[in-house]
Amino acid sequence: MSQGGGRKERKGVVTSNRMEKTVVVSVERVVMHPKYKKRLKRQSKVKAHDEKNECQVGDRVLIIECRPLSREKRWRVTQVLERAVQMDIKPETEKREALQ
Repeated sequence: MSQGGGRKERKGVVTSNRMEKTVVVSVERVVMHPKYKKRLKRQSKVKAHDEKNECQVGDRVLIIECRPLSREKRWRVTQVLERAVQMDIKPETEKREALQ
């Protein structure tokens, strides 16, 4: 899972895109319990640089490790693997008006 230069690559799901050129990506990994040998899912959230502001919440993305870009950003979005399904959600006021 590493690329030239020993940089790490991870796949994850975008959980937030409210910042300028930054997305929060949730990365899941599976670890083995040392004593009971059960596989456990562990999740970590990392901030990644999204230069074009193209990622939406729910997108599956590939991120790569890079030099520190800010206090918490050490990852960069390289590509969007799968787009999230966009749904039309009406606000509560429109729903009430439609029912009446």
